Amino acid sequence: MPIFFAIVRGVVVDQLSEVFDLLEVRGQVSGAFAVRGRWVTRSVIASPLKLTVMVRGRCWLSADGLDAPIEMEAGDVAVLTGRSWLRAEGGTDDGPREEFAPEPGHYALRVGGADFAVDDVILGGHVELNQAGAALLTQALPPVALIRSCDAAAPALRACVDRLVEEVTAERMGAAFAVRQHAQLLILEVLRACLGQAELPPGWLRALTDDRLRPALTLMHGEPSRPWRLEELARAAAMSRTSFAVRFRSVAGVPPLTYLNSWRMLLAQRALRDRDVRIGALAVQLGYTSESAFSTAFKREVGEAPMRYRYRVRHPGAGLDQLLGGST
Repeated sequence: MPIFFAIVRGVVVDQLSEVFDLLEVRGQVSGAFAVRGRWVTRSVIASPLKLTVMVRGRCWLSADGLDAPIEMEAGDVAVLTGRSWLRAEGGTDDGPREEFAPEPGHYALRVGGADFAVDDVILGGHVELNQAGAALLTQALPPVALIRSCDAAAPALRACVDRLVEEVTAERMGAAFAVRQHAQLLILEVLRACLGQAELPPGWLRALTDDRLRPALTLMHGEPSRPWRLEELARAAAMSRTSFAVRFRSVAGVPPLTYLNSWRMLLAQRALRDRDVRIGALAVQLGYTSESAFSTAFKREVGEAPMRYRYRVRHPGAGLDQLLGGST
């Protein structure tokens, strides 16, 4: 498994955690059920990333974009990216097939009386992201990723799943809070497992795994305000300018300086959400020569002016007239 730590001026930087924080990655358990006999369930996927965990038993999972159903066994985890629906079917009995829709948020009611010796038990979850995160993470992951119980990442995943199941079934005080925390860790372990799979498409997540590019990424992440030139980044990676540019684009999906600009815009969005910094000061902090140059770059990347973005994310219920009033 790759190491995502780098040292910048003597400070240890966890790049994956930094990106997760910027994208506001939040794991949620959306439902769970235990069922015996033949069964089938269908649901609409409303989030960019959907997780299905086969806790016990076996099922066949289908979704739009899949050529054939995926067989899942106990301990397997499926990550569906950018899908719109899923269907799960299980059971081998000859009796009638039960069809049901999981009840979001009522997982304890569906799993609390489970017999883990004979029931099929499935845990469902999803990943909440901000707008930038939804675009970046769905671009960086394959449409469907399957982590098998025999994979190297399975023990850490299994530990997270066991703790989740324990909290879901025990209904102890503070269970809702505990479920949220363990869901966060489950999402992290799932994405770590995805990073270890060779079939990741080009994108920032794949770039973080590339040993040759890591020195250049460390510089861009560590000093985003510096006007980095391609020659400097290539030198840090011990590559020629041309070789570095070609490799970076093939791995990250974009040229190096485009990646740098996108990284700056993620930092800008966090600052506009969480801080009261002036736009001109933020432009300087991120290496832009003027407020207008920063605003133009921000609008091109995000789709709206910095002040309008700040007002919208801080006042999500505001109407269009209020947004227009706050766009100057």
